[in-house]
Amino acid sequence: MSGTIVVLGGRSEIGLAVATRLAAQGARDFVLAARRSADLDAEEAALREAGATTVTRVEFDADDVAGHEEVLGAIMTGHGPVDTVVTAFGILGDQRKAEQDASHALAIVHTDYTAHVSVLTHLANLLRAQGGGNLVVFSSVAGIRVRRANYVYGSAKAGLDGFASGLADALHGSGVRLLLVRPGFVIGRMTEGMSPAPFSSTPARVADATVAALRKGRDVVWVPGILRLAFGVLRLLPRPLWRRLPR
Repeated sequence: MSGTIVVLGGRSEIGLAVATRLAAQGARDFVLAARRSADLDAEEAALREAGATTVTRVEFDADDVAGHEEVLGAIMTGHGPVDTVVTAFGILGDQRKAEQDASHALAIVHTDYTAHVSVLTHLANLLRAQGGGNLVVFSSVAGIRVRRANYVYGSAKAGLDGFASGLADALHGSGVRLLLVRPGFVIGRMTEGMSPAPFSSTPARVADATVAALRKGRDVVWVPGILRLAFGVLRLLPRPLWRRLPR
C-alpha cells in the first residue's frame, strides 16, 4: 500500500472488513467517512488493531450530493496520495413500503444509485488528476436481473452496476482501476431478521474476495463465484417463474 485507504460509509460491515484486511497487509493510513463520524470509535479501534497507524474521521453524508465535491476534494488534498477508495454506503429499504410510498422508493434509489453516480464521477476525476488509484464499488446480484420481490433496491443496483461498468471502461488506460463487486445475499446488520438466500455470504467472505481481486487486478468479482454461473442460467428463466422468486 503506497497511499491512504478511504472508506465512504465508514461504519459499513463490508467496508470495514475490507479496510482491516488491507491494514493487515501493510496499509497504514485510513480515512473513515460517514455521518456521525465522532461515533466511529469501534471502527477506528478495529483498524488500529489490524495495523493502521493513522485513522482520520471525516463527516460525510452520501445523500448530500451537493457537498460531495468539497468533501472528496478535501480528502484528496489533505490525505493524498490516495491508493484505494471503497464506496461502501447504501440502504436496503423496505420494499413493501416503497411500493406504496414514492418518497421511500426515491430515497432508496437516491442513496443506492444517484449518490453513487455523484461520488464516483468526482472520484474518477480526482484520481485521474492524481495519476492513478483504485475504486471499489459494491453492486449486487439483485441488479443482474431484477426480481419482483425487491425491485426497488434491485433497480438501483442495476443502474449502479451499469454505471460502474461503463466508468471502468472510460477509466481504462488512465491509471485508475475500478473493481466491481457483485455479492449475493450478505448475512449481516442490513439483512438482520431475513431468511438467507441460496449461496449467501458474510461481510468477511465478501471482504476476502474483494481484497484478493484487488491484488490480482481484476475488474469484476462475484461473491461467491458460483453466482456467476447461476445467473447465467437464471437470466434464461421464463418470466412467469422468475416473478415468483423470493428476494
